[in-house]
Amino acid sequence: RLGVGILLFDASGRAFVGERADARGAWQMPQGGIDEGEDPQTAALRELGEETGIAPHHVDIIARSAGEHLYDLPPELLGRIWKGQYRGQRQIWFLMNFLGRDEDVNIATAHQEFRDWRWAHVDELVDLIVPFKRELYSNVLKEFAPHF
Repeated sequence: RLGVGILLFDASGRAFVGERADARGAWQMPQGGIDEGEDPQTAALRELGEETGIAPHHVDIIARSAGEHLYDLPPELLGRIWKGQYRGQRQIWFLMNFLGRDEDVNIATAHQEFRDWRWAHVDELVDLIVPFKRELYSNVLKEFAPHF
């Protein structure tokens, strides 16, 4: 499944992470699929809004990944999510700076994906993430590191 991911930094250099509503202790950065006919940047801004309530005018896009970052679902999730149509995702990632205030974040969206959220230090991001996405997150962090 083709999708996007967003690495969003606040003014203190910490990254946004949300705890999935459907899995306690499973943290991730905003991400989601690209709709038919949608370009990746538009999809990233849409997904960011749908998952965090953050409006496009509250972010500045710094970089886009050079290519796609991939992950496969673990065997226990195959066939259980995305109606069994996909075995993982190919994601284009965007690095963004958050220009707003914490009050501009609202995870209680129409299709709420996160039960909680926080700003995390880059050094703790990979350890927060579910194991099957850790390599992807590590690769995204390496690619965007020159911008930190």
